[in-house]
Amino acid sequence: MSTEPSYVDDLYREHSRRVQATLIRLLGDFELAEEAMQDAFVAAVQQWPVNGKPDNPTAWLIRTGYHCGIDQIRQRSTARRRAHLLLPTDEALDLEPTTIEDDALRLLFTCCHPSLSMEARIALTLREMCGLTTEQVASALLMKPTTLAQRIVRAKRKIRDAHIPYAVPTQEELPERLPDVLQVIYLVFNEGYSRSTGASVVDISLTKEAMRLGNELARLLPQGEVFGLMALMLLNDARRDARQDSDGELVTLDAQDRRLWRQEDIQTGIAWLEQALALTPAGYYTLQASIAAVHAQASRAELTDWGRIVRLYDALCRRFPSPILALNRAVAIAMNGAPDTGLKLLDYIAHHPQINRYYLFHAAKADLLRRQGQHEAARSAYQQALLLVTLDPEKRFLNRRLAELENSP
Repeated sequence: MSTEPSYVDDLYREHSRRVQATLIRLLGDFELAEEAMQDAFVAAVQQWPVNGKPDNPTAWLIRTGYHCGIDQIRQRSTARRRAHLLLPTDEALDLEPTTIEDDALRLLFTCCHPSLSMEARIALTLREMCGLTTEQVASALLMKPTTLAQRIVRAKRKIRDAHIPYAVPTQEELPERLPDVLQVIYLVFNEGYSRSTGASVVDISLTKEAMRLGNELARLLPQGEVFGLMALMLLNDARRDARQDSDGELVTLDAQDRRLWRQEDIQTGIAWLEQALALTPAGYYTLQASIAAVHAQASRAELTDWGRIVRLYDALCRRFPSPILALNRAVAIAMNGAPDTGLKLLDYIAHHPQINRYYLFHAAKADLLRRQGQHEAARSAYQQALLLVTLDPEKRFLNRRLAELENSP
């Protein structure tokens, strides 16, 4: 059996999240579980090439990690405390596949517990459950990595000191707890669908993780907004293969080869959306999914029903006002045949601090100005966007647009 770095990386990527989630349940401590998990993977790399890969790798890693964690507990305990330490035997460990899968949900709801701040819930879930690096989480939340790391440490300490239960909420508690969990899943999906940094637009592992979590929630709580989020993720992810060309360059929505869109996922997403729309009133994710469905059902960019998209953004902005939604609504209005109105609406929100730091605002404004022939103003907006963008394909795309303007009259 290979022990090359690629094999070790694959092994870790495949098993680490489930292993850590279960070890947290068994050991009752985030930090101890993480250390024990690392020890288990070291043992696997050493033993599996000699003894062969076990029939159930996940259970083997959990069991090994549990023993490593117990050893650490014993080493840290005094003799008197050790005498009273009640440790379950191997036979008492519940390592059934369904239990291990449910551990992921337990971890998700623990990380999203209402006694934690919203920022801490999102940061902790992205970092501990979904495997994002501290730098990736910090970028997604527009924070410094050092600040983010401190926030995660404080959140773990609060979970431990406040004895926050490692459990899925009761049916009575679920509706109140659900919105925070949906927001976290959506942020995980977005980080995978539109990466904050790096060479690739999409990280399939993150989008798959988000959709897996969404599926689990839909099984646990069949509610409209859970269905709406599933629809939104599937409809967006269906366009994944068309978003970069063979050279790794970004392809915008209007220029994508729609034959590459995965029709099976589109139909599945629309089925989720129909279930969500049947449970009124339509929430944030259901309305966003309705917009994604309009794009998905247009066989050519020029056939997009921008009027319906504007009406959907009108509904979103009335119910969930935010500068990002206002930006998207302005672009939709411009694309619906009113570019001057769209530009005026962009100018109206330009003073908002969140928008001013958002590269897509400047990129969208540059594109509308370019379409209107206002090349000098478009150049300035593209240059501002380039100061803020961090993803390599998006940088190259903006540079190409800027170069085209430099070569135009």
